[in-house]
Amino acid sequence: MSNGLLFAPVNAEGVVAALDLPGPAYRVLFALRSRSEAGGRAEMGQNEIAALLGLSRPSVTAALRELILARLVKKQRNGVYRINAMLAGYESFSDAQRAIEDMDLADRLDDPNFIARYRQAVEDYREQLARDRRKKLHVA
Repeated sequence: MSNGLLFAPVNAEGVVAALDLPGPAYRVLFALRSRSEAGGRAEMGQNEIAALLGLSRPSVTAALRELILARLVKKQRNGVYRINAMLAGYESFSDAQRAIEDMDLADRLDDPNFIARYRQAVEDYREQLARDRRKKLHVA
């Protein structure tokens, strides 16, 4: 990596691949990761991401939603995201270790239930969308 960061000492890529995210989500994740600061903070607006990757803004929005559901990225505010500590780059091994130790257990990629939680989050999100659509139909 050109900015001199070290990545966390875990085998996270296998878990990320096993999530079977849509292709644009992986592209957005790697774009954010490649432009992130030590600790995983990335400042890039959706329009900037779309232009960089040659994607539409709705594709970037959908990709970010998948990444957030998967707990790979957290939105801090518009245009500012934080990559999961187990995927982020750090200036030292001790910084990486400390960040991983401080993580919420539900965000840990080495949790055996990580993939199942992602799948459940996607199912819950789809059910919520369906409920919202039914409400709109009854109101109209």
